[in-house]
Amino acid sequence: MNDWTAGYMTDINYTYGYYSELNPQRVGLAFLNRGLVFPEVTTACELGFGQGLSVAIHAAGSTAGWHGTDFNPAQAAFAGDLVAASGADARLRDDAFAEFCTRPDLPDFDFIGLHGIWSWISDANRAVIVDFVRRRLKVGGVLYISYNTLPGWAAFAPMRHLMTGHADLLGAEGRGIVNRVDGAIDFAEKLLATNPLFSRANPLVGERLKKMKEQNRHYLAHEYFNRDWHPMHFATMADWLDGAKLDYACSAHYLDHLDAVNLTPAQQTFLAEVPDPMFRETVRDFMVNQQFRRDYWVKGARRMSPLERVEALKTRRVMLATARDQVSMKIAGALGEASLNDAVYGPVLDLLADLRPHSLGQMEQSLRGKGLSFNQIVEACLVLTGVGHLYAVHDDAVAAKVRRQTDRLNAHLCGKARSGGDIAYLASPVTGGGIIVDRIQQLFVASIVQGRKQPADWAGDVWKTLSSQGQKLVKEGKPLETAEANLAELTAQARTFADRRLPALRALQIV
Repeated sequence: MNDWTAGYMTDINYTYGYYSELNPQRVGLAFLNRGLVFPEVTTACELGFGQGLSVAIHAAGSTAGWHGTDFNPAQAAFAGDLVAASGADARLRDDAFAEFCTRPDLPDFDFIGLHGIWSWISDANRAVIVDFVRRRLKVGGVLYISYNTLPGWAAFAPMRHLMTGHADLLGAEGRGIVNRVDGAIDFAEKLLATNPLFSRANPLVGERLKKMKEQNRHYLAHEYFNRDWHPMHFATMADWLDGAKLDYACSAHYLDHLDAVNLTPAQQTFLAEVPDPMFRETVRDFMVNQQFRRDYWVKGARRMSPLERVEALKTRRVMLATARDQVSMKIAGALGEASLNDAVYGPVLDLLADLRPHSLGQMEQSLRGKGLSFNQIVEACLVLTGVGHLYAVHDDAVAAKVRRQTDRLNAHLCGKARSGGDIAYLASPVTGGGIIVDRIQQLFVASIVQGRKQPADWAGDVWKTLSSQGQKLVKEGKPLETAEANLAELTAQARTFADRRLPALRALQIV
């Protein structure tokens, strides 16, 4: 392996994921829920951006100037193509952290984000990042950071060590990393089949191994098989970030804000009696067996008065981006599945069903006759955002200003969908972020943008693309063999798309 890799997996492409927590537009509601002042983001940075889908979408969907680096030149080149397609204000590089973080030509930032990177780099690189945040994050600025967490990974860490050892020592280099990953999983399964005392003491290890077998091998290679892999306790993370003068703000995973679906009444009472807020986070991680934290930190936490908080919340605008009847009334938390209270969520969803932006203050006025308190409305918005149905939205002027950038990026992404389905997101100028749109739906969007009016026309365009490459649809696990069958299925999908998905995509100004 080349020295420039620093032990990080480079012989297999990283996945084309999008991570909404890296969207600065998402910070406001989470901060206000905790009574914290959040900054206006005019400059932002993503460290270790992978294929760059998140940074490209966020640069296209905002007026902020973005910077970032990923040391893998192939990934940096791909990300650069996305940015060039949109024409957004983003400067992306393939520098190592030590090189990028000491550049003299960088601005100070309102927002810095790292998704997952922290767990897979050395202590030396962590020190570089902390120093960068200390010097380059503005006072009042926000850091988003996610990482593998203890105690959730404590039981599986020895098994991960065993599998990487197998891949390194017994997996032949010439077979490629995917075969080495498969070989390591197979070896681990055979070990567990001997019923070792380790698996008897840690019965959930076998279940996690089964889940691994179902996951994308590109993801597994980067998740488990790098040289560095360091889950850590929240308190250890706090010690690291103390040198950058950061205060813990809140979880970026909105469902973490809802204790009712994550903690039993006894746990809530016990936790409330822990006087130190930082130690309280550590205790909570034990209660939910936390495996992965997604957190916002701030340089200089500023508390609002209760009046200031409510007034600021009332100005926040949100919109529903899912058809009303497609919103599940169940959510999953650490305690399992829970049902949403229809007396609260029913009226909220009915109001938002027009797929238009509403301020929380307007929602309070409109729902006054439904017996809902403002706090219930705020909590409902947090939950609906957490499950991916609701989004914080830009001012109309900002959305109009960035629309051309997102249109160009979406045209580029839809063009890539002609040959494959690796990227399952398009950019919304309304939310400033990514929206899930699968390959076939992206091809429908491209047909609509080209002026096609009817679902049958969209289906015909998609079938021309697929058939020219010898590709066929798969239905109920079986390929559709004839052109007629494929065209009929695409037409049915197009009609469903027109009825169920297209209205929201139009509201999000993706189409």
